[in-house]
Amino acid sequence: MGNRSRQAKNKQRDPLPLSDELFNKLKRKKNPELEQPNKIQRVETNGKQTQKNGKGKKKPEPESEESEQFEEMDDFGGEDDFEGADEFEGEDEFEQLEEDEEPAFDDDEPVIEEDEEDIPSDIEVEDSNADSDEDMEVRQMFDDSDDEGPTEFEKQAELEDEKDLEDEELANQEMLDNIEQREKLILPEPKGEGEEDEAEDITVVHARISEIIRTLSNFNDLRDPDRSRSEYVDQLLKDIALYYGYNLFLVEMLFHLFPLSEVVEFFEANEVPRPVVIRANTLKTRRRDLAQALINRGVNLEPIGKWSKVGIQIFDSPVPIGATPEYLAGHYMLQAAASFLPVMALAPQEHERVLDMCAAPGGKTTYIASLMKNTGCVFANDISKDRMKALIGNVHRLGIRNTVVCNYDGREFPEIIGGFDRILLDAPCSGTGVISKDASVKLNKSKEDFQFLTHVQKELILAAIDSIDANSKTGGYLVYSTCSITVEENEQVIQYALQKRPNVKLVPTGLEFGKDGFTNFRGQRFHQNMNLTKRYYPHTHNMDGFFVAKLQKTSNTFKAKEKEDKPTVEKVEKPVTFNDDEDEKIMQELTVEKKKKKPVLPKPGPEVEKKALNRSEKKEMKKAALQRLKEKKIIE
Repeated sequence: MGNRSRQAKNKQRDPLPLSDELFNKLKRKKNPELEQPNKIQRVETNGKQTQKNGKGKKKPEPESEESEQFEEMDDFGGEDDFEGADEFEGEDEFEQLEEDEEPAFDDDEPVIEEDEEDIPSDIEVEDSNADSDEDMEVRQMFDDSDDEGPTEFEKQAELEDEKDLEDEELANQEMLDNIEQREKLILPEPKGEGEEDEAEDITVVHARISEIIRTLSNFNDLRDPDRSRSEYVDQLLKDIALYYGYNLFLVEMLFHLFPLSEVVEFFEANEVPRPVVIRANTLKTRRRDLAQALINRGVNLEPIGKWSKVGIQIFDSPVPIGATPEYLAGHYMLQAAASFLPVMALAPQEHERVLDMCAAPGGKTTYIASLMKNTGCVFANDISKDRMKALIGNVHRLGIRNTVVCNYDGREFPEIIGGFDRILLDAPCSGTGVISKDASVKLNKSKEDFQFLTHVQKELILAAIDSIDANSKTGGYLVYSTCSITVEENEQVIQYALQKRPNVKLVPTGLEFGKDGFTNFRGQRFHQNMNLTKRYYPHTHNMDGFFVAKLQKTSNTFKAKEKEDKPTVEKVEKPVTFNDDEDEKIMQELTVEKKKKKPVLPKPGPEVEKKALNRSEKKEMKKAALQRLKEKKIIE
């Protein structure tokens, strides 16, 4: 073993005890102004200086230049006048020991490394051979000599260390690859005609979506010089359609509605259901009392917001929220928060005549009736007889008494009845705003579906305009709404109505929040007041996607252009208005017809009598046929 190994072993032993001399020396170093007893005395023998320590041992001190300097300083003032003299003498003594007495270390003796300036001369170094038996046993127990070799535990530790190093190298390499890929996104090569796309890992597709969006947001610096922006956009549309399960046509239609920073947020919001919301029926209760009753049943709830005085958001309920005694008693209606908005924009007044052109299942109709406090008259119309069952049930359950339920095609209404103060048209749509409720929209909507829906919506809005009485003292308003967010079903329909009916204009909806409608979109320019319409998105308002527009009819006549080559002609509307005298005559005629006897059916002819007479024969024939089947005598 070398000197270093012996030093290391010696360092593991207990530290040497501190003497009074060392304590005094440390104190003097810390505060040299303190008076310390001088334990070192100088004795001159035979013309030479020696030092006498506290134990009575004498050591020779060789003559040197430093000692001469000390003698000269003693002549000026003595030892007590020189600050730090004892300390300096100690250092001198150790320097002399280093020069004159260089110890020779044997292989068997340990080397003790100590600070030469801090060790006084009276401390004796203990011999390493004076270890106790207990120390020797401990050393033997933890002795790591090379003769025995590594243990199993050490081998396992080495293997684990090597594995950790490999994992760290792989992680660093992967990080470098990711950084290199982030610096320059590599798009997959486009497939040729007839080639099928290979199945890709969904995590890779999701990561590529975020990278393409990052590249498009800083296209000049992060783009691939060999690829155009359209190629990045096409790849992004394909990845979104693959990852979220949409058809490519619908993804492209929805993609251009939002800035790049909101695209992924919108598609992610469609994967999460919207909060459960109920509307308190003010005809039977107050929202405060209803909330307290539901809280007593263990329902976790809170008001939907300051914008609504009747909405309550449900977070958790130990019982089905649609089967509580309060629900069955008609104290509230399960209704989406976005469905409140068209009725709030319509703002029906008491004693008015209001038409809900597409009323089923009755959430908006019952809200209108509650705002009117069961006064006036509400016509709830729907073209579907099956959906009308739910409409009628909700009207009865909520205690609505001013509502007339009818089943007509809304496009026929100007000819059936007109002269309404206000009309709510919640038109049938593609449902792109309620994808979280109906995921089938992702795949089953095509270009032909949108063409058919927009055509129906345009016909409905013109019929609704013609059914409004512009001379109404309190109304003359039409609210058009859809649960879709596409421009084709919203702004384009309103633009069409403004062009075909110049006697209407856009007015503010009165809604406090929401995004303004588009005045221009991808090269299309709409009416300058189109920003008065409101849009609602799942990722920004945490409610279903919705569109709300409010129109006011200014007159019952308008000048319309049929064709460009023909001059404008004045068209006078002749809406069917209410006439109480005619209504009474019709009611009397109906009551008279009901009292009349039913028409007598004609007597059955000879063929019918023959069939009636041969019933017994038919039974016998059936028995014979069954018998033949049993005997297997049937002839094909």
